[in-house]
Amino acid sequence: MKPNPLVDVAILRALHLQDQDATIRPHGHSGFSSTFKLITRTKNGQQMSYFVKTGTGEDAEQMFKDFLHLDAGFHAKDLGSGPSLAAKLAKLHTTPAPTPEGHSKPMFGFPVSTCCGKTAQDNTWKASWAVFYAENRLRGILTTCLQNQGSDAELSNTVQSVADKVVPRLIGDETVKNITPVLVHGDLWSGNCAVGRIAGREGAQYEVVVFDPAAVYGHSEYELGMMKMFGGGFGARFWEEYEELVPKAEPRAEWEDRLLLYEL
Repeated sequence: MKPNPLVDVAILRALHLQDQDATIRPHGHSGFSSTFKLITRTKNGQQMSYFVKTGTGEDAEQMFKDFLHLDAGFHAKDLGSGPSLAAKLAKLHTTPAPTPEGHSKPMFGFPVSTCCGKTAQDNTWKASWAVFYAENRLRGILTTCLQNQGSDAELSNTVQSVADKVVPRLIGDETVKNITPVLVHGDLWSGNCAVGRIAGREGAQYEVVVFDPAAVYGHSEYELGMMKMFGGGFGARFWEEYEELVPKAEPRAEWEDRLLLYEL
């Protein structure tokens, strides 16, 4: 039987489906790309489903390249195993980052630029998390906003003030000691989290999976700020289990303030 002509031949070749019947239909949603569910059957008759994501243009090219780099460099598929989202994130957030080429210790950043939505993020390596967050995130996004929307003195002054004063006060090296870089998803909200089965795993059960990362080696609590945005979507059980596995950094009394900072 010939493959469905609507399925890109590159996908069929990658999955070794050239001689099998395959159907594809829209599945899920994404703000900046198209998502589909590809259904086929193995030679022994077992139904297999695959998640397919497509995009066009330079933004999509950059986005998909950072996915490939993440998978090859850290094996993000490990995130697809384990009993709960809290346990999976805890494992991710307690695994030390590797030392990047050209440096003598783990750094904050990522080997390539990654995208949060359509926005490319500067992941140039920094030795200090506070410096990275102020320069690569706050000031970096400010520069992009001004380039796209024009000058805004009030916005510029506010962001510069936060970067100069609030960042060192809440997450500076002398305030939160021993922040070590770990891999964070970087865009983990309820829309980037679902339940599914990992293809290729014998006897795979339905489990929590995440997708569409804006990956970076950063402070683990940076992840949590994003998770609390847009109304959250992660229940009390998640937060209780996660904190048992990854305790709040000191000073604990400023944990909520740090997360509010990470929502910016």
